[in-house]
Amino acid sequence: MEEEDSTLIQQYPLPERRHMSFFFNSQLAKLGKRMNVRQQALATAQVYIKRFYSKVEIRRTNPYLVLTTALYLACKMEECPQHIRVVVSEARQLWPDFIITDVSKLGECEFYLISEMNSQLIIHHPYRTLHELQKTLNMAVEETQLAWSIINDHYLTDLPLLVPPHVVAVTAIFLALPLKPAHAGLQAAMTNQASQGGSSQVSKEALPSVSGISQAHQKKVQNMVNWLAEGEIGIQAVIECSQEIISLYEVWNVSVEKDCKEQISRFVKARGLDK
Repeated sequence: MEEEDSTLIQQYPLPERRHMSFFFNSQLAKLGKRMNVRQQALATAQVYIKRFYSKVEIRRTNPYLVLTTALYLACKMEECPQHIRVVVSEARQLWPDFIITDVSKLGECEFYLISEMNSQLIIHHPYRTLHELQKTLNMAVEETQLAWSIINDHYLTDLPLLVPPHVVAVTAIFLALPLKPAHAGLQAAMTNQASQGGSSQVSKEALPSVSGISQAHQKKVQNMVNWLAEGEIGIQAVIECSQEIISLYEVWNVSVEKDCKEQISRFVKARGLDK
């Protein structure tokens, strides 16, 4: 795709892909909050956006319209529909320079998204697997909440397009169980590792020491390891998924919103994509 649009890419440089993903997520969350959209619909919209932009060059679109349309479509698919006029109105209040009041533009973009995704709109998320394994692995509420947060964060990576949802759920649990007793959360642990120049590999320093974990919790972690060893999920897939999530947290605190806004505004305005 980039070879075909090389001139366009050189003319309008953008921040790296991961930083753009951070920006899209933050903007989508703002719109979702205004509309009281539940988390699963937001997650579905994030997957739609990733799938769409894996086929379509971003500089040929109005990203704010794509985000709005993806959330509108996701709400319909997740059975929490929003009226098209409400969606356009809320988006316009959030991004007045990029969204017009004409609802037909959103309708056109919706068909564009559906076409590029080959009408495959049903998304399976890791949340269901987490809910099922919660009882199997005797997870505490705090552990489940941390695993849920890790699943939310994985949508900032390309993992939803590359890894089955049940592998993501197991990875989230695999990371959440050892980290829960540290009371710092996975993000804090990974940020600390990154500040010390650590690699994206899972290191002993990034995890709480065994000495700081109660015997009961050590047993719970061991049960998780045994369950994973006896199951049908490949440990290598879980390790690779873990490393991708950890690498995400290493750049978690990088501020890119201003740069993303400026670069997107530049090509949207220059190419008249806001009309």
